[in-house]
Amino acid sequence: MKRRNIILIHLLFWFYIINQSLFPLYIGKLDAEMMANNHYLKDVFLSSILNMISFYTIYFLFPRLLKFSNRVKAILIGLIVIVLLTAFRMPAEFYLWKLFISQPGKEMTFESVYMWNNLRMVIIIGIYAVLIRFMINWFESQKLRDELINKQQASELALMRSQVNPHFLFNTLNNIYSLVYRKSDEAPEAVMKLSSIMRYMLYDSASQKVPLEKEIEYLKSYIELQNLRTKHPDFVSLQIEGTTEGKTIAPMLLISFVENAYKHSSKIHRPGILIHLSSFNGKINFEVLNYLKKETSTNDEPSGGISLGMIRRRLELIYPGKHKLLINKEEETFRINLEIAMIE
Repeated sequence: MKRRNIILIHLLFWFYIINQSLFPLYIGKLDAEMMANNHYLKDVFLSSILNMISFYTIYFLFPRLLKFSNRVKAILIGLIVIVLLTAFRMPAEFYLWKLFISQPGKEMTFESVYMWNNLRMVIIIGIYAVLIRFMINWFESQKLRDELINKQQASELALMRSQVNPHFLFNTLNNIYSLVYRKSDEAPEAVMKLSSIMRYMLYDSASQKVPLEKEIEYLKSYIELQNLRTKHPDFVSLQIEGTTEGKTIAPMLLISFVENAYKHSSKIHRPGILIHLSSFNGKINFEVLNYLKKETSTNDEPSGGISLGMIRRRLELIYPGKHKLLINKEEETFRINLEIAMIE
């Protein structure tokens, strides 16, 4: 908690306490003698000084008592402090009254009710001190906890974004080598697309959000490079609908679903993978359907090692309460549908 907020809490507390003491003055319940000599105001002032001594003694002692592993010892020390504060408060109040209020000596006598009254005040002020210190400590621990969670989430997101698919990279380089070896006209374009993909993965993906158009271009480049390996340009159907201009999305969020589809798709269907992305009414809807290979037992590990479980975790961190992810596996097909509510 910021220092100015802590100071404000203390000022409000003492404003409340002093106003409680001045309440009889507000409602006119004081006799004329006390009003004439300002005895009551002096009493409020002296009592406030003694209350502050009790309050801040307990306020700064409380955190130290919490560190004691032996709770009985901590409670005993707390009780001793209360007794000592009461023992200090009684003579201090007596002599301060005699000095500042000039009370006749015969009227200044110790009585049992006087002792219990001072003990009561020390306990009440001590309870306030413990409650305020506990409240401030709770806010500070919550702030520290939130900071640690944010740092952990940032680390998780950085790790997820950094997991590049090595199989895709090696296969693409082999395919480009093959094109260069055959002196194919497609080689320069393939090199440029790979360069664009690597630039996006290394630089653009470091941002929290990227334009939706960039993410789509990344998907298109990825699909076109994969087509070099499959040798079937009609293997993937990609449809884009709606307005993408001005929309943003977390980088490299959609590619994992496409990687997963490539890894587990059957090569006998045309198209074998159907991708549909639409952007309407402040929502992005992304759907990927692929026909499964025979004897595919699981579809939870996309190539490159980023599981659908990790993708779910990333969505929870970036779009908490603002996304829906539906996964449906049937005998021959596997479908994911992701809906993200955009807040621009």
